[in-house]
Amino acid sequence: MFLDYFALCMLVFVSLTIFYGIIAIHDIPYEIAKKRNHPHQDAIHAAGWVSLFTLHALWPFLWIWATLWRDDRGWGFAKLEEEHQDNLHKISLLAEKVSQLEAQLQQLTPAKTVAVTPPAAAPNNDITE
Repeated sequence: MFLDYFALCMLVFVSLTIFYGIIAIHDIPYEIAKKRNHPHQDAIHAAGWVSLFTLHALWPFLWIWATLWRDDRGWGFAKLEEEHQDNLHKISLLAEKVSQLEAQLQQLTPAKTVAVTPPAAAPNNDITE
């Protein structure tokens, strides 16, 4: 009789431990997002619960989504944005330089009007006797 109750207690204990373990594991992406002050931490938490019902198919993507954000650099695209702004500045400088060169060309073109004269007819050197 004792072994029946002991087996029942072990079955309940193991079942509860596995159930709690699965829930705790599925909260890891949310905990990462919360620690990193992720702007989508509520969505990650809700998707973690949805992942429980989709046979854990979403869970690896939630882990990646939670770890992409960092408080110090955001999504990590700040450097790309700085480079983009730098390139836009360079493009605007080049466009300004091109417009200046076109204006200079327009000033030089009327002053250099050269009359084109057709070449003189070349003498015919055919030797026919």
